[in-house]
Amino acid sequence: MADRVPRPSADEETAPLLHDPDADSPQNGHGEHEAGHRSFTERVNSIAQEPLTPLTKVLLVVCLIFLLLSSIFIGLFAGAQHKLNSGFGGQPGDTVTLTATTTAYTTTTAAPSPGPTQPPSEPPCLDADCIVLSAAILSSLDTTHDPCEAFFDFSNGGWLKQHPIPADKGSVSQFGELAKQNQQVLREILEEKTTIASTDYDGQLLGKIRGMYNSCLNEDKLDAIGMEPLLHFVHTIRHLLHEESTGITAQEKTKVSAKGLTAAIAFMHSRGLDALFSFNIEGDVGVDNTLSLWFNQPPLGLPAKEYFEDEDIRHLYQDTIERLLVTVADEGSKLRSKVADSLEATIVNQAESVWPPWPWPPWGGDDDDDKPENQTERAHRLAKAAVKFEREIAKASQDLDVLQEDPIASYNPVPLDNLTATLTQIKFTEYFSTFAPRNFPSKIIVTYPPYAQSLADLLEKTDSEVIEAYLVAHAALSLSPYLGLSTEAWKTQRALVEELSGIKKGVVGDRSEHCIGQVEQTLGFAAGRYFVNATFGGESRDKGTKVITDIVEAFKASLKDIQWMDEKSAKAAAEKADALRVKVGFPISPDTRDAASLVRYYGLVTINEDTFFENILSAQRSERIKEWLSLGRKRDPEAWEMWPSMVNAYFNPPANEIVFPAGILQAPFFSKDWPGYLSYGAFGQVAAHELTHAFDSAGRLYNQEGLLKSWWTNETSAGFQKKQDCIVKQYSNYTIDDGKGGQLHLNGNLTSGENIGDTGLIQAYRAWKSQYNTSFDEGTEYILPGVPYTRDQLFFISFGRIWGRSMKTAAAVQQVLTDPHSPARFRVDGTVSNIPEFAEAFKCPKGAKLNPPVEEQCRFW
Repeated sequence: MADRVPRPSADEETAPLLHDPDADSPQNGHGEHEAGHRSFTERVNSIAQEPLTPLTKVLLVVCLIFLLLSSIFIGLFAGAQHKLNSGFGGQPGDTVTLTATTTAYTTTTAAPSPGPTQPPSEPPCLDADCIVLSAAILSSLDTTHDPCEAFFDFSNGGWLKQHPIPADKGSVSQFGELAKQNQQVLREILEEKTTIASTDYDGQLLGKIRGMYNSCLNEDKLDAIGMEPLLHFVHTIRHLLHEESTGITAQEKTKVSAKGLTAAIAFMHSRGLDALFSFNIEGDVGVDNTLSLWFNQPPLGLPAKEYFEDEDIRHLYQDTIERLLVTVADEGSKLRSKVADSLEATIVNQAESVWPPWPWPPWGGDDDDDKPENQTERAHRLAKAAVKFEREIAKASQDLDVLQEDPIASYNPVPLDNLTATLTQIKFTEYFSTFAPRNFPSKIIVTYPPYAQSLADLLEKTDSEVIEAYLVAHAALSLSPYLGLSTEAWKTQRALVEELSGIKKGVVGDRSEHCIGQVEQTLGFAAGRYFVNATFGGESRDKGTKVITDIVEAFKASLKDIQWMDEKSAKAAAEKADALRVKVGFPISPDTRDAASLVRYYGLVTINEDTFFENILSAQRSERIKEWLSLGRKRDPEAWEMWPSMVNAYFNPPANEIVFPAGILQAPFFSKDWPGYLSYGAFGQVAAHELTHAFDSAGRLYNQEGLLKSWWTNETSAGFQKKQDCIVKQYSNYTIDDGKGGQLHLNGNLTSGENIGDTGLIQAYRAWKSQYNTSFDEGTEYILPGVPYTRDQLFFISFGRIWGRSMKTAAAVQQVLTDPHSPARFRVDGTVSNIPEFAEAFKCPKGAKLNPPVEEQCRFW
């Protein structure tokens, strides 16, 4: 990606753009006296004949700039008036051609575009900030599109044309561009370009985050080390897996021992690599939210289980696994030879204890006379078997839409003995001891009970060498991104990523951007301390919180008018909204205001500027240990699940909280100086979305204490289900290009919770309207210059702009198969089609695509 710093947000622009000529300094007294005795013509001639002083030259340049800006400004308003007279810019019969994304969509040819309602007549704000903000809004639009037919294209077409998808990315978006802007702030800190008044604790924190960054940035060092760190990791897996295999019979050695498999899996899990299954520490939402052990299916090497049923992709994945197995074998042999040639025999012996010989498994004695198998043939055979093994795991796994949308089906508390009796290939007592919990749990929660039995059956019938190949390939695929770019393992996994994401082959983005992301992923709260100090001052937190609380109040006020919700359920919903915890900006656990708190939080993370691979593993191991040590405790009510610089937000059902990091409280989502209609349209939508999650298809099943308890009446639940069925049907009818000449439908069940969350936009609109008179009197509903749209229209434009995004076809397909969020186009058009206030604001005629008949609208609130 091009290393281009995004344009500063409006609140960062402080220099006046227009100057008042009356404010210029007068001539000195002597000059004024002489001028008073000469005619105007004489004075002009005198000035023309005099040599220009430096001051005069400056003043002439200022005058010329002023004249030029005046001409532009007059033209801007003239153009605005022309648009008012002729509509949004589209002409009757214009054909709409989509060019913003490579993913194909079907749109309707625009009818004559309706004109905007009469914009406000009061004088606009002419400050530099207002002019820059106006330019940003106008440049993001594509007025050749009818907003009543394709509002996503109307509100984002201009921005998308200015932001083509980089060759090294699968998509480009407003979220992503803001994330880059936030990373530039961190870059100044990490590269020591920003002076920070440090305490001793700050010195320790800065040492960690800068050490992680520099170890990632040092590509020469990474290339010199090569694959050695990965080989250490892989050989540790093999050693643990087969430590009990010495001396066993040929028949027995085809099956992996429970002790060996347990040791290998525990080692991988403790470093953040979940293979075969995974454990998470989450609250027991059926009892008291005490942090408990949840047994889950594992992540897959491909993005979703559906990919394993695509023959072309399955073969590509098999080729990737084969290349990784061959690479690990080849590099391991080279390293052993290098060690043997360069070290004394005693050191060689020590090295061999770390680097067991290649043949899988590393036992011997029983079949020395057997003809050795060609290494390439062996890798091909094992890759095919390992992919078949993982495909069976995928088939045995629960579908994502059930895991995402049905928390009751995913909550299955059982005695630990049930799991140990089913999955006998794992010795769970030894497994737990790896994570040093204070005590072993007697009860666990299983998200999908059939999976444990399916896994046990699969392990029973699978040879040990196939299980080993699966584990080695899983480790290599997960960890090779932390190697040097010249290594074969890095190139192999990258080729798979390129194919699945549509990234141009061989193109790699800016290394510093990647490394800042690694710092955020591993030490995000530490880095967040300095990000917040640099970007989140003044009234940002208070003004952001006010938008959120206004929306909560608007939601509560609307409950009495919801036809499908009875009075009893409405009262309970208001109580849940009142109990909602609102967190804005930065966490206090760990406390980003206190460097000592952060030093304690990251105390287990060891950073060395020469060992990026080990730094990553240290951070991941530290995170796992902290999670396991919390087992049996009450949830920390102040804990956060996102770091402060993150451009995102979330609702956490068990904690009944909505959280908004400082990273998203930046333009184009938010500015403390924006007029209300923009703030409530953009950040207000984010806030309303998270609030609405408390009452969506999954969130509604948790009560105000975050427990899975029934708190709606049966009648209200039935009424909600009808609305949910409506929105599932609506979004299931949307399609994208599948990249193979056909269409791929959205999974309306998988995305229903997020789509319902998006319907919260109406609450943001109501919240803005409810405070409008007050904010107008306070001067915070000011008009922007040259923007020919009403405040109501700009509210919706502000909403539409934040979802500006285009995707390559492969990336779009991956999103539809894996992501509970709908593609951005449908998050915009699908949402406003269910809001009559949108159609009213843009005077959309009946029958317009985004003004469907009332009976076809999915209106929740």
